[in-house]
Order: sequence, then C-alpha cells, then structure tokens
Amino acid sequence: MISDILIIGGGAAGLMAAYGAAKTLPDARITILEKMPRPGRKILFTGKGRCNFTNTKPWNEFSKHIRTNPNFVKPAFFNFTPDNMIDFLERSGLETIVERGDRAFPYSHRASDVLDTIVETVLRQGVTLLTECEVEEIRPGFEVRCSNGETFKASKLIIATGGLSYPMTGSTGDGYRWAEFFGHKLIPCFPSLTAMVPRGYKISGGSEPQMKGHINREIPMTGAGEVLKGAKLKNISLTVSYDGNVTETEFGDIDFTDGGIEGPIGFQVSRKCVKTLMNGGKVAFSLDLKPGVPIEELTERVKALWNDIKNDPRTRQAKDGRGINGKEMYRILLGKLMPWDLIPGFQTWNPDILETSVKKNEFRSRRNAPQRRVYDVNLELLAKTLKNWKFDIIGFVGYERCVITAGGVSTDEIVAKTMESKLREGLYFCGEILDMDCDTGGYNLQCAFSTGLLAGESAAKAINQNEL
Repeated sequence: MISDILIIGGGAAGLMAAYGAAKTLPDARITILEKMPRPGRKILFTGKGRCNFTNTKPWNEFSKHIRTNPNFVKPAFFNFTPDNMIDFLERSGLETIVERGDRAFPYSHRASDVLDTIVETVLRQGVTLLTECEVEEIRPGFEVRCSNGETFKASKLIIATGGLSYPMTGSTGDGYRWAEFFGHKLIPCFPSLTAMVPRGYKISGGSEPQMKGHINREIPMTGAGEVLKGAKLKNISLTVSYDGNVTETEFGDIDFTDGGIEGPIGFQVSRKCVKTLMNGGKVAFSLDLKPGVPIEELTERVKALWNDIKNDPRTRQAKDGRGINGKEMYRILLGKLMPWDLIPGFQTWNPDILETSVKKNEFRSRRNAPQRRVYDVNLELLAKTLKNWKFDIIGFVGYERCVITAGGVSTDEIVAKTMESKLREGLYFCGEILDMDCDTGGYNLQCAFSTGLLAGESAAKAINQNEL
C-alpha cells in the first residue's frame, strides 16, 4: 500500500498527527498503523479513567512542569495550545470542564468519550486507520513490513509508538529500535510518575535484577501494607531525603494503593526517586499530616484532646461503668486527628505510640489476682509522628503501571519547529517516544497532542503538491 504519510502508532500523538496532516493537506493519503485491536488505549487509563486530557496553565507556568527541555516543546505548544485542544474537542461535540489545578476533563468524566471523539474526528478527515497491524521491520525508503505480511511505503514517516509504560496498551518500546535504525541517540529510559514502595509494604523486599529498585506491582502486599491500602491523605506535606540529605518538599495529596505511595505529590517526586534508587542511592519519605501547625502547638492540642476524652462522662460510664481503656481512648483520639480509614494503618506502622504494660488487678486478693493490660499513649511521640511519619523507600513500580516513560529519542536530534529528524529527511517523531516527560496533571497528554499535531502538519507541508 502506498501512502503519502505513514504514521506508526495510533495513540494520542499518532492520532493528532493524522488529524494535523489531513487538515493541512486534505488530498493526502494518510495511514495509521496500530498494533492493538483498538487505537488510543492508554488514553483510557488517564486521570483514573476520567481523562485529564490537558492543563490550561499559560506557558510560563506550564513549562515549569516539563522535566526535560521545555524549550524543545515550546514551538509545538504555541502551535497547538491547551485552549486549542479544548476547542478541538468541543467543536467535535464533546463538552469539557476545567477543575482544580487547571486540569481539563470531559464533562462526562469518561475517558472513552475523549478517545471516541478524537478517533471519529480523525476518520472524518479521510484518514485510513488499520488496527492489529504490528510493524515488524522498517526498510530504507520508508518501506514498512507488518507481522501480517502487508507492506506499506510512504514519502513521509511519523513514528509515534509511545514509550514503555503500560505495555498492555501496546507500548513496548518498538519505536526505540527503529529510531536507532535511523541513527538516532537514545537517552536511557526509566519509569516516571509511578508508585514508590516503602520497606515492609510488599512481601518481597528485594528488587528485580533487570532494573535495580523495580518491585513489580503484582508482588503481594504484607499485612501492614494491606491496612494502609486505600487510605487517601489531603493537604499534607511530603519531604524527600536522598542519601540522607533533605532536598525536596511538596504539598498536596497522596494515596496508598496496592502499588505503594502514589497520588499527585507521590508522582511528583517519583522521577528523582526512581533515578536515585536505580543508581544505588537511598530514598526516605517524611509525611507531615499537619503542615499548618507547629510541633509545639500540635503537642498541646493533642494533650488537650486527650484530656477531653479522659474527662468525658461517656468515657467513664462506658463498659458497664468500668470505663473505656486506654487503647479505645487512643482510637478515639486518632479519629479527631486523621481520617478514620487511616487509623488502622497509622497504628500498625507506628506501634510505639501505644505503650502496653501488665498489672495485677488490685480489686482481687493478691494471691489470685489476675493480670490485666494497661495502655498508655505517648502523646508527645504521637505529635512528633503526625509531623514526621517516616518511610524508607526501597523500590518503585515499573513500566507495568507507571504513567509515563522518562528518556527516549534525544531531542537534540529533532527540529523543534517541525518534529523532523535532523538525521533523516522525511522522518518525524512525536509523543512519549521522545525524551520529553512532565509532571502529572494533564501536561504529558498535551505535549503528546501538541507534538503530534505539529509533526503531522509539518509532514504534510513538506510534501510537494505535484506529487499528489
């Protein structure tokens, strides 16, 4: 099959490349080759299935969330801004909404609506989309051979195969091999925006040999991990120490999941954490559950709450008049200091706060007096732990469930204004295959859409109209 523009990969970048090419050159023959049964499967996982498809921050703020070279992304961003992306979806019939943190979602909060809208819009432009068409080989002259025996040839080739994250969606790193075939340099890849695994969270504490620090998400959790799983903390402070030196503090929300510590600020710090662990360094987290309260004030507040509980008539009258013991009072106290679903995990991970001793019951004869447990709460230690809950981080979830792949095709060898290779005329790259990764919050998808559209437009403009 002969095409004018051939696009390998039907994800966010590839679909937008096809749209950009078709809008620029309506008569061009444009073909997308997608290895999976359905295009854009990774889009369905974004925003926990709600699809945070862009972030509306202006460039001077948006660029601060690009972890690689923002100047490379800048031409693509201004060529197709977050507002342009919102307008693209709404003109195609999809209502959108902007929420906290300038994050844009479909109004339905269904990622499938975003994907369906993009695919339908691309197909209306006359683009040929071939699924279950896995590319096995690229030959000189942009001749492509697929696993089903079909061959394709084009004057312009766009590689938009994504990275290594979520391999179930088809991202298995194929494009890196072809980039090297054309002589491109690869920046070493590693998982980013991923769960960080504390010591004692998983049954196996060792990392897998193929990637130092990698602890597969499928490894079973310990009992201590299970009691934390599902807890969500809002408006806390996370401080990260690398090799014993405090270097990073973030404020926001985290989640405890079956993978480890995730959520917005967990993801925010994960990039540097992963690199440190892969290089044999040490990482430690400190959670401040009360970042707005100084330790002295918090200690007094904890003591005051404890006295209120002790002196509450309901405390003394409970248990058939014998009163509530210290263990139960401690749980009541924690309920006033943190979400209820966090209490079992907090107690499990910080057992020293509740001190236990055994005494004889003074109301029985000394000789036959049974022993009873007495519980006492170390209130000062509780306050300190609320301000400094420590976790040693021993690993991370790998490509099997990370959000984005860091590293990839070096952008030094790509023309930022066109996405064309500096080494091979007519060859373009876009999306996650590039050494281009961002924070969580819609930034990565917008970069994929922007670089994809620019690659498609550039390839179309480069085609001589007389060749059509």
